[in-house]
Amino acid sequence: MPQAYLLTWTTYGSWLPGDARGSVTSVRDKSGPRKRHNEFGTPYDPAMPGLQRAAEAALRGPAISLDSDQARCLLGQFQQTASVRGWRLQAVAIMRTHVHLVVNAGETDPEILLRDFKSYGSQSLNLKWRKPESGTWWTESGSRRRLRDEHAVRAAVRYVERQKFPLVIWVA
Repeated sequence: MPQAYLLTWTTYGSWLPGDARGSVTSVRDKSGPRKRHNEFGTPYDPAMPGLQRAAEAALRGPAISLDSDQARCLLGQFQQTASVRGWRLQAVAIMRTHVHLVVNAGETDPEILLRDFKSYGSQSLNLKWRKPESGTWWTESGSRRRLRDEHAVRAAVRYVERQKFPLVIWVA
């Protein structure tokens, strides 16, 4: 089975460090070096109102909330990107503030998967709508969860197709 991933990323400004829903932040544990709290199975960092206010103040533009037309545009671009790259897109869910993709991509580095889907998605949006004031549609990075077997792939596809309040859901 080619390697599969569940990719997830958020729109710019929609989920800031310190958010009450929890967040993944780079923090200093006691007196040691800064450490990113993003290990699988570990809890999100708790609400940190001061950190959230600082993150809001640092925004370069308003938070991005996608609409239905933009979601359809992104779906077409994600399908094209996967086709051109020889990747097998299995499921897509696009919500107002985040995106989920399940993709089989052989030996491709998951960082490249995330970069390409976000980059070509941004280019597609920029052609139809202006580039956002912040200069970006997306937050930095995103989740690149490796799916270890066919059971995990099926579970990820079910997760994606059961998203609440989607703008677009697509399953191969």
